[in-house]
Amino acid sequence: MTAVPGFAPLDGAPRPPDGGAPLPLAEADVAEALETLEFAAVLDAVAAYATGPLGAARVRARRPVADAAWIGEELALVGEVLAWLRRGEQLLPEEVPDVGRALARLRIEGSVLEREELAAMRRLLAAVFNVDGELARLADDCPRAFALRVPLPDRRLRKRLDESVDDDGELLDSASPRLAAARATVLSARQKLVRRLEQLLRGLDPSATVPDAGVTVRGGRYVIPVRRDTRARPAGIVHDESGSAGTLFVEPQEAVELGNALREAEAEVERETLRVLRELTALLRPERERLRDALELCVRVDDLVARARYALAVEGEVPTVVPAPGALRLVAARHPLLLAQGVRVVPFALVLEAGERTLLVSGPNTGGKTVLLKAAALASLLAQSGIVPPVGPGTVLPAWRRCFADIGDRQSLAASLSTFSGHVALLRRVLDAADDGTLVLLDEVGSGTDPAEGAALAAATLLELTRRGTTTLATTHLGALKTLAAEAPGIVNGSLAFDGEMLSPTYLFRKGVPGRSYGLAIARRLGLPAAVLGDAEGRVSDAERELDRLLARAEERERELTALAAELAAEREALGTLRTQLEADRAAQDERARTLLRREKDAERRAREQARQFLLDAREKVEETLRAARAAVDEAKAREARRALEEAAKAEGAAVRRLVEEERTAATVVRPLEAGQRVRLPSGLTGDLLEVRPDGRLVVAVGAMKMVAEAAGVEPLGRRDTRRERAQAVVLDQPERTAELEIDLRGMTGDEAEAAALAAVDAAVLAEQPFLRIIHGMGTGVVRDRVRQVLQRDRRVRTFDFAPRNQGGLGVTIAEFA
Repeated sequence: MTAVPGFAPLDGAPRPPDGGAPLPLAEADVAEALETLEFAAVLDAVAAYATGPLGAARVRARRPVADAAWIGEELALVGEVLAWLRRGEQLLPEEVPDVGRALARLRIEGSVLEREELAAMRRLLAAVFNVDGELARLADDCPRAFALRVPLPDRRLRKRLDESVDDDGELLDSASPRLAAARATVLSARQKLVRRLEQLLRGLDPSATVPDAGVTVRGGRYVIPVRRDTRARPAGIVHDESGSAGTLFVEPQEAVELGNALREAEAEVERETLRVLRELTALLRPERERLRDALELCVRVDDLVARARYALAVEGEVPTVVPAPGALRLVAARHPLLLAQGVRVVPFALVLEAGERTLLVSGPNTGGKTVLLKAAALASLLAQSGIVPPVGPGTVLPAWRRCFADIGDRQSLAASLSTFSGHVALLRRVLDAADDGTLVLLDEVGSGTDPAEGAALAAATLLELTRRGTTTLATTHLGALKTLAAEAPGIVNGSLAFDGEMLSPTYLFRKGVPGRSYGLAIARRLGLPAAVLGDAEGRVSDAERELDRLLARAEERERELTALAAELAAEREALGTLRTQLEADRAAQDERARTLLRREKDAERRAREQARQFLLDAREKVEETLRAARAAVDEAKAREARRALEEAAKAEGAAVRRLVEEERTAATVVRPLEAGQRVRLPSGLTGDLLEVRPDGRLVVAVGAMKMVAEAAGVEPLGRRDTRRERAQAVVLDQPERTAELEIDLRGMTGDEAEAAALAAVDAAVLAEQPFLRIIHGMGTGVVRDRVRQVLQRDRRVRTFDFAPRNQGGLGVTIAEFA
């Protein structure tokens, strides 16, 4: 594994960053428990979200620690980035090369980095400045991630490397003017040499050369190929021969000087290249510590983002981690490897209170008991490694100091151990070390030997671990152990639900209820002979048979309660939806009522302002006429001024009388009102007073409709005056509109209601009322539908809807006019 700063191996085991301490177990026990739980495969699934190999290696090097404070900080750090990602934001780590060897060489004075190492340093600098920019955006939302920033190397160093080295490690001409000049000299010398050799080659007798002969290089010198047996071979130095020895590679004497010039130019390039490498290395050496911190930052951020992306993918929530011993609370937990395989996973909830130390899970095979054990342990161990496990909100996990897992066949031919012997050997190690900070997983406890003896040994082991306060999760098929919870405090039963009719698992965990084995039922479904099954059932003890009957009744009762709970939940959800809708309707009705009241008050204010403005205009006209009369110089102009004065005075008097009447009627009723009287409303409409309500409002019949009006402004008329009724339309333009129109259609047929509603709309529009209240009740809905049809067809109606709940609700429709 690539060595990563902060993850240096300690006694052969990778050590978590920031001083986290490995679990205080012997290395063999750590490796054995994590291997049994397939912890490395889970880390591989998390590491797949890393950007670079060093970040992935950092994830794979993580191990559980027992320091709850360190765990809390690591998970809080991941939680910040997880929340950032869930908002749709991005945090982009950078892949960085492994420059560990180069950093180590910088410690040696006089050492010179190779060109490839300088290119790697260049990529590191580019990456760390990008990562620093990403972290700078997190100052407000992710303060812990923002605090990861470290002092960066000098930016001029990055610029110098960019000018000197390309991505492949080749030095650029911009690295040094002398290097550029030397390379130009090499190019010129090579061109001269090649041209001369080509001329010599073309001048040779064709019999002296091989087909397709051309200038080539042998031993670092430019040569031409000629036949060994030719007499026309040019004088020169033979540098090589072909495999068949029939061709010699000759450097002609005439080209030797040009070849020497080329070698001298190339030597100058090499000298200048070494000088530039030494100079760049010298620039990097003072920045070694910051370069090391930059590498650590990039790897740390890649590791952090990989863990956050994994939590996002598995919909994990940051759990609360407490020092062991403590309560274990798993919410919506899932096995991480099943999620990685794309299997549909049924979440489970598991709660062990402080006084509950042992959970004994029973039930049929293939029911998911072993998966439950592994998922529960992996959730804790991942969290203790700084990784958010696939759990829901509200999860609480103890930070275990030790962990043992006895899962699977422990047979070992090399160690001469049978299956049972292997289980007993691990139980001995567990009993030697287990305390209240230990998590123990025992799959099929007591198996591998005689059921009676196995059950006795398992019961004794579970009682001893419970007495020590050890948290133990165990599975069993032994019926004798199912009654252990009733005998000893701290032990609780559990099971995974099984469909007894379909004989298939549901994977739903149930605490407090032991599970049935369904062994004979499954054998019957698989076609075992009835005679054999009958004999087997007869051999089951009475106690076992009675326990199975009790469990069957408990399962049936639980199914009934589950169905009832689901039905109640559905009804509660429907009621909640209806309540939300009604509250929204009420809010809308209240807002509409406030709008209508505001519009009415605005109309009243505008009417009064218009009346007062008319009065002021009339007074101004009178004063103007008086000024004209005083200035008249002849009789004709005087008469004209007097006539204008009289007309203005009449207009002013009328305005004064109207204003006084409006304010007088708005304040009080000058004559007492009694039922049976003929009255005139402030709008000019007349009708019969049917009722004076206790709140002072009046119920008046106007034609086919009933209206509710305020008493202010209503004038008693005594007997019916048909002439006044015929003339009432001429006074409908009064500015004061304080009465609220209301029509009651209850008890009418559909046709009667339609006619009355249409008449009421006509009267309200003529009276310039802002709205009309129509009482139709809730009944069969016939009257309500006919009313709404009338309002929907009438273009004068701007909008209509039911009244607020405190004003009639669904039994009243309020129409607003355009």
